[in-house]
Amino acid sequence: MTILDHIIIDKIKEVELRKKAFTTSYWEQSPMFERKSISLSKRLQASPSGIIAEHKRRSPSRDNINSSLSVHTVAQGYEKAGVCGMSVLTDQKYFGGSLEDLTAARTVCQLPLLRKEFIIDPYQIIEAKAHGADVILLIAAVLDRAQIKQLSETAQSLGLEVLLEVHNREELDKAIMPSLDMLGVNNRNLKTFEVSLETSKQLAEYIPDDFVKVSESGISSTVAIKSLKPYGYEGFLIGENFMKTNTPGIAAADFIKTLTL
Repeated sequence: MTILDHIIIDKIKEVELRKKAFTTSYWEQSPMFERKSISLSKRLQASPSGIIAEHKRRSPSRDNINSSLSVHTVAQGYEKAGVCGMSVLTDQKYFGGSLEDLTAARTVCQLPLLRKEFIIDPYQIIEAKAHGADVILLIAAVLDRAQIKQLSETAQSLGLEVLLEVHNREELDKAIMPSLDMLGVNNRNLKTFEVSLETSKQLAEYIPDDFVKVSESGISSTVAIKSLKPYGYEGFLIGENFMKTNTPGIAAADFIKTLTL
């Protein structure tokens, strides 16, 4: 089994436990549940940089990226830097995140927030809404077409945008549907964990213009972004590159300044 298989097995158990602890009606009473979402897709389309900056403490491939900084500090730094949106990892076991991180970011910034999570159940989308998310991530590798449809339509009904992540042409073909807002190409091979920007370049022509194109993983330089823009990419999800520094906000600001010179 791959690491992704293990994550999904654990996630199914985790969601079932959370359902027993907190009902959907409980989350629907959250003060944030009625909040109007901020559009990430529109910000990406209007931005010269298209940067989505991430808060990530660790990952299965790297034990410690940065666990010393508060989410508040990172979120405020990213907003000051002028990023388009912020991705917040909420998986605890493998990434050291939590839903509380999402709420913490929401309380100090007005950026569109992406709940980056392994979403397999509509319950998790209700959680995302209740904790201040504007966007959810769906991963085509772990969902079939019917699940993608159900989950994306649930998000749409709650006023949340959907970023659908694919790794290859097969996933892309099964996933395209009107209830998506953005299509993200993950440049990391899930079997080998090798990263190649060629994945984004090769899949670009198969993504309809109706969707905002986002490239994910392996983006650590302005040169990489400039090489992807001719392929129609407007969004660039940057994970470890900023978080591995002591001042992610300043790192993001310097990156954007260089990119937009």
